[in-house]
Amino acid sequence: MTTTAAAPPRRRSRKGMASSYPTWFYIPSAVLYVVLFGVPTLAGFYFSLTRWDLTNAEFIGLENYVQFFTESRLLKGFINTFIYGFVTSGLKVVLGLALGLLLTSSILGRGYLRSTVFFPVLVSTIGIGITFKVLMDPFDGLINQALATIGINGPAWLTDTSWALFSVALVDVWKGVGIATLIYISGLVAIPRDYYEAARVDGANAWQRFRTITLPLVQPATATVVLLSLIGGLRSFELIWAMTKGGPGFTTDVIASVIYKQYQSGFFGLSTAGNVVLFLVVTAIVIPVQYVLNKRQVEA
Repeated sequence: MTTTAAAPPRRRSRKGMASSYPTWFYIPSAVLYVVLFGVPTLAGFYFSLTRWDLTNAEFIGLENYVQFFTESRLLKGFINTFIYGFVTSGLKVVLGLALGLLLTSSILGRGYLRSTVFFPVLVSTIGIGITFKVLMDPFDGLINQALATIGINGPAWLTDTSWALFSVALVDVWKGVGIATLIYISGLVAIPRDYYEAARVDGANAWQRFRTITLPLVQPATATVVLLSLIGGLRSFELIWAMTKGGPGFTTDVIASVIYKQYQSGFFGLSTAGNVVLFLVVTAIVIPVQYVLNKRQVEA
């Protein structure tokens, strides 16, 4: 009597398991993304082409966009957005790197200074805006009073059209530079000390070590700081609204504050078009900047 050995059970190939698992894993995330981002985005594009309220929507084509770029105050907010975004991001990169270098050196009270620099990040943006609005008062503000003690007449920080936008930008930098500093500290401490020791042996001075070692190797941190600061600056609203509400006149208006004012006035279609413009502006600037920074990082 012959017996036939039982055939071994078939095993699913590793390739099949590896290919099916990620597909099913991403489906819930993809559904949430489409529902919470894709659909509202497409709806926003549609309603930007209409004159709408809570009950009706009249299709008017590109009329909202034409009005957005022809009205002086709307165009002023568009220009201010670029100025504010690039000024704040540039200052955060420079100051963040400088503070990062300082706070990774052997100085007294380094841990305390790190926490002090990061503290403004934890404070409410509205609270900081209200506080600095009082401090920058041209008559009773503590800043101008302090300047007066050393014989300097402080400017009207928030009521002078030539100072207002720059003043708010400085407060934004003061609040956000802690994040930039923290990112730079992480990048700086990851650089091997051996590189600096070898450079010293070769006779490189402090500037040469900074230019040839620190700057190239801290490039990933710089890319992160630039992107985060630029996105935050282009989308800034809370601080500007708390300090100036876009004034004096339209001096400190940015796209976000213009959008809010249009909503308040009942121009829902125009304000939706402003949201689309803001979305496109941020995307059009951030994606090329990210590409260039990542390309430099790979080349480095």
